[in-house]
This record gives sequence, structure tokens and C-alpha cells, in this order.
Amino acid sequence: MQENNFENTNSQSAIGYVVGGGLKENLHVRLTVPPFSIQEGSFIVIKSGYWQFYGIATDLQLGATDQRFADDQMGKRLPESIAALLQGQTLYTNLIVLPSLMLENGPEPNSPGYVLEYPIWRKPIEDGEKEEPRPMPVKTVPVHHSEAFLAKKGDIAEIFGKESDDGFFVIGHTREQKHPVCVNLDKLIQRSSGIFGATGSGKSFLTRIILAGLIDHDKASVLVYDMHNEYGLDDTASDTGQNVVGLRSAFGRAKVQIVGLGSSADIRGVAPDFNLTLSYQDIIPEDIELLSRELNLKETTSGTLDALVQQFGPTGWFKSFRDMKHGKTVEEDGKKKPAPDSVAFWANQSGIHPMAAEGLHTKLKRLFNKPYIVETPPSDSIQAIIESLRKGQHIVLSFGKFESDLDYLLISNLITRRIRDEWEKMTNQFRNGKASEPRQLVITVEEAHKLLNREMAAQTTFSTIAREMRKYYVTLLVIDQRPSQIYDEVMSQLGTRVCGWLGDDDDVHAVLSGLAGRDALRGMLARLQPKEEVLLLGWGVPMPILVRSRRYDADFYKDLKRSQKGSFDKKAAIDTLYPD
Repeated sequence: MQENNFENTNSQSAIGYVVGGGLKENLHVRLTVPPFSIQEGSFIVIKSGYWQFYGIATDLQLGATDQRFADDQMGKRLPESIAALLQGQTLYTNLIVLPSLMLENGPEPNSPGYVLEYPIWRKPIEDGEKEEPRPMPVKTVPVHHSEAFLAKKGDIAEIFGKESDDGFFVIGHTREQKHPVCVNLDKLIQRSSGIFGATGSGKSFLTRIILAGLIDHDKASVLVYDMHNEYGLDDTASDTGQNVVGLRSAFGRAKVQIVGLGSSADIRGVAPDFNLTLSYQDIIPEDIELLSRELNLKETTSGTLDALVQQFGPTGWFKSFRDMKHGKTVEEDGKKKPAPDSVAFWANQSGIHPMAAEGLHTKLKRLFNKPYIVETPPSDSIQAIIESLRKGQHIVLSFGKFESDLDYLLISNLITRRIRDEWEKMTNQFRNGKASEPRQLVITVEEAHKLLNREMAAQTTFSTIAREMRKYYVTLLVIDQRPSQIYDEVMSQLGTRVCGWLGDDDDVHAVLSGLAGRDALRGMLARLQPKEEVLLLGWGVPMPILVRSRRYDADFYKDLKRSQKGSFDKKAAIDTLYPD
């Protein structure tokens, strides 16, 4: 593959040569082509001796050997040919390149001493004395006057992999040459990831593309908390009016199931595959405390909940508290007293201030009246979701008409808490040799800042997953338009970041936090096109790169079907899902 890369660079003209710079201040390449032929974000290859350096263009700067030549419009007072010659000698453009990777490629195939030098260079590798060269983080710089090239298709494949390789998925193409850029899905699911972009930048389409890639690759189960009912069923694009294929439509019920919230749920008039209803016993005090902001709970809430659990138990407190009557009194000896089945009566008996208990009861009526929380649901819906995920199915949980923040926070955290407990149990059994290896799980969370902001991050299960659960085969895919509102500690745990245009400086700063070269990348991120252009960063890609994302349309699924490495065995899937 190394030889092919040399052919790539030698078969095209250099765009310039290195004139200065360093690892900290980036490399300066003097352009020998017109500056408008190179754009910010271009993938640049620099050849220096036995080494090849890979980087991304972050800036173009005009310069002059003497400022007087830049100030003087020579074309107005000199003949055109002389002015052009003089400008070519005195005026120039420097390309600023952020170096990321370096690869030892050995002598160039067309160099004079190649026939003798190449076998000498290869011998220690073939003898096992030296490892096969692979791209590595840049540790040094190319020499002066090393030639720079725009990356060819082979260079892109060398660094980002080929679609034909197992686990590699084309997420987009380079802007100038339209070369495909892949992400390694096996690496992507090993750590939590994020998709960021301002409203209208195409986050939902980009999310669909990545989810479709994960489902097609089928090395991890996917659970999508679909707050706005976008991902499961077909939809209509608001800007073009064209049909948008849903994940279940694309992959069928055997792979993707839609779960509707509530016993009578429907998603835009379509019945889900099964319904999610919660039992009173499913709700624990921690679930209530997470809703402190939404319910405007007071500091006394924790004490009241503790007293309820002490008296009625962890599975009986919610129903018992719900059945109590607020403000009910009886008359005794001419005086009104709290009735035995009232909130105040219980509070007095338990040493809780009656007003604190009645205040909490009033605020919890928003939950008491939720139709999806019932005393005796027809089945354990959460366990059904867990079993489907364990067996390799993918779940899209559509919230239907329950689109409030209260519904989203309660349901997503409650299910994720159960999932965390189950996957920790499975992983511990696997490590003790008592069970098979758990299937990897990716939980997709929209409006992530509502669950992972500074106020709530320490309490939610999601922050625990972002920090620790990759050891237990669970990772997050967070989607948000305001990454600056996500807690810093959580952002630092996101291995791969796919970022579209962001209009707020704080959001740009948050996305780049903790990454090398963030100062050079900040301007590039702020100047992305409002749609389709994204910057890939972090764990899932070997180096930062700007790409034009694939379009999510019928052609996308045709390409996905063409590139499938294996066929889908329907009978085997049925046998796996329904072994009896």
C-alpha cells in the first residue's frame, strides 16, 4: 500500500513546499498554485525523505518579500508581463497546515536509488526486527522544501480505511476531490460519541446516517430515545418536502422495532410494534429527585420520600402516596382534623411537616395522572426492551404525544437505569466465566443537555455511562445543538465528535475542548457551511478532517445494500429471536 501512495503523490503536481513552522505553530507551506485552488479544511500530504506527513489546512495567509510590493499595484504602471513576473517573485501565499499523523513509507519508487534502498529498508521489517509501519501521531517535522500535495484517494484510504474493509462505513467525502472518508464503526461504539450542530444544520439526517450504518454493521444494538418521533417511521423533510425513510422502513421489523409510550400510543397514526407502560413499582425516589427542576421540588423532598419508602417500601411508596387524599378532613368534637387517608394524617404520623408532604403530593400529580403509569401493566415493558436489545434487535422509543421535558427525563432515565443494572450484571457474569460476552449497546439521546447539564450530570445514569459504562459494553451517542450546556466532565468523555455548523462561540469551544490543535480548528468549525459540511474529530477517526456528509436518501440505502459484506438470513434471525 505504501508504494501506491507514492504513485499517488508522484502522479500529481505538488501544490507547494514547506518553508517553516513547527508542531505547535503548525507547518507553513509556500503555495505554487493559485490560492483559490486550495480551501480551508483540505487534506494535505507532505513527503519528506522516507516519511509522509498528513495534516489539514487551517488557514491561508498572503505575504510579500517586502511590504512595498504588496502595497504597490504594479499592474497599473508596468507592462502586464513584467508585472506578473515581478509579482510571482515578490508576492506569495502560505498555507497553514495542522500536522496530525506521520507514516514511514521508505524510499520513493521513482527515486534514483530505489532499487537498492527499498530492499534494505524492508529487510528488518520482513525479518521481524521492526514492526510494519503504520500511521502514528506526528512527533517531528518535515525538512525545509519538502513538497506538499492534495491527498489522493489512496492517501485517504491509508488513513481512514476503505469501505470494503469490515467495520468501515463511508460517512462523507472530501470537499474538493470527493474522495470517500470512512469511520471505523467498531471503534466508534467502544466509547461514547456526540453529534453537534445548530438547529437546521442537519443533525437529524446525520444521525440517521450513522444509525443506519450501525444497524447494518450489526455489531451493537441501538436504543434511540426518539423525543420528536423522527427516526422510526417515514417522515417528510420540512425544507424539501421529500420523503425521509425511517429506520424500521429501511431494515424491517425483524431488525428494528418501534416502541410507543402508553397503552394507546400511536406515532402519526401508525401503531407501534409494542407499547411501553410503567408500573407504580418501577418508580423509585431517585427518579423523582431527578425531576427537581421540572417539578420545582423543594429541599424537603428528599426527607419526605425517605419517610415514604421507610413506611411503604421501595416498590409500594408511589401507589400509597398517590392514593392519599390531599386536604381531606373529618370533624371530631367539633374540630376538623386530617382524615386517616389524607396526606396530612400520614405526615403527622411519620414526623414530616404536613405542608411539605402536601406540597410534594400536589407537584407529583403531574406524574400520578400520566396515562402510561399504571398499577398493573399487561407486561414488564422495560424488561421486554432489554430482552430485545440483548438478542440483537434495535429499538426506537417514540414518545408520541408525550413530548414534554418531564416525560423525556423520567422515561429515558428510568429505562437507562434498568439497562445499566442489567449490563453490569451480564458483564460481571461474563468475567466470572458464567455467561457469554454481552452484546455492545449504543444509547442514542436527543436534547442531551437536558440530561447531562452541570446541574443534573452527577445524578443521572447517563453521566455514569459516559464516564464508566464502556467497560460494561454500553456507550452513548448524544445529539445536541448546545454542547456548551453539557457538563465539561461528560464532554471530555466523548471519544468521537461529529460537528456541523455552530453559531455560538461557547458551543464551538465546548466541542473542541480537550482536543489537540483546537485553536487551529476553531475558525474552521465556525466557517462550516450551514448544512452537510461536518468536522470529524476524536477517537473514531485517526485525525481531524472536514467532509461533506452523505445525503440521506434512496441512493444512500442502495449504496448501503451494495456494500453489505454479508447477506441477512431471515430464518436465522427468527430462530434467534424466538428460540421456542
